[in-house]
Amino acid sequence: MFKTVFKQYKVKSTSPDLSDVVSFDEIDDKPKEDSIAQRLSFNNEITDLPTFPGLKTPRAWQTFVLKDHPGLLVIRNPFTDHGQRYWIARCLRDYPRAPNIVNLNARLFDESVRSDWWKELQECKDPTERQRIKAAMRWTTLGYHHDWDTKVYNELSKSPFPQDLSRLCQVFASYLGYHDFKSEAAIVNYYPLGSSLSGHTDHSEPNHLAPLFSFSFGQTAIFLIGGRTLDEKPTAIYLKSGDVLVMSGESRLCYHAVPRIIQTDESLASLPNETALENSNLVDNDLFEQVRDSNYWNPFSSYIADSRININVRQVLHPGDLKLN
Repeated sequence: MFKTVFKQYKVKSTSPDLSDVVSFDEIDDKPKEDSIAQRLSFNNEITDLPTFPGLKTPRAWQTFVLKDHPGLLVIRNPFTDHGQRYWIARCLRDYPRAPNIVNLNARLFDESVRSDWWKELQECKDPTERQRIKAAMRWTTLGYHHDWDTKVYNELSKSPFPQDLSRLCQVFASYLGYHDFKSEAAIVNYYPLGSSLSGHTDHSEPNHLAPLFSFSFGQTAIFLIGGRTLDEKPTAIYLKSGDVLVMSGESRLCYHAVPRIIQTDESLASLPNETALENSNLVDNDLFEQVRDSNYWNPFSSYIADSRININVRQVLHPGDLKLN
């Protein structure tokens, strides 16, 4: 059943039937008996979180749950436009750099591209080669590096986890009551239009009790969330730029997929007017200021005009463990 629905949305058609895809923008505050999704309300104690650069105040966040998928939550774009610009730039300029690991094949790309993909992409003058370099980037791993062959994490294969991304996840973890969450591994996926991600579960981490945080930027994705087996019919939802998906509890080990990327008219063209907190070490303050400049931002804007970026962060170890056994 899962694979059938996946093929339904992946079909090569300019006008597929999207009538069953859940749009959180169309859900009001009053739950309906036949509603697939509903909006949650949080009390002041939970939403009274510290200010974080690039995030709206938590009291303005809109959080949704799906009736048939316990533990799955979507926070509808809690980022400011400035905040989205910052994380898009981090994912393109910084996260694909060594010592982080990227998917680029050593037989097809030299060391300069594999160690600093974005820099080489910007300096490439040949249009054909530039497109080849751009399209080839599909993922980079941070912290504990996911082994795509063995599906096992290795204590000898890890790099420092970005502090700004860890602090960002702490904000959302605290919002949901996961005060002991620790960011230890991340995969940043790059989805050009026409790409997809087939059904799978995220079960490689020894710790399955901690939530998984997923951040979407750029073009809109259709996301499928199913059950513990491929026999269960999945629910299709839109994940738009800035959305935060949280897989916790029962949903943590459920099958999920991205069958389609949809190009939208939304953009981050408005000029950000935020400044990072004074003397803040929460984000890269220089980059936070740089993305305000339109000339600096243009290459990043061009990239997301036909691509989606997804950061998914997970805790690997059990609480109290200092390393993998």
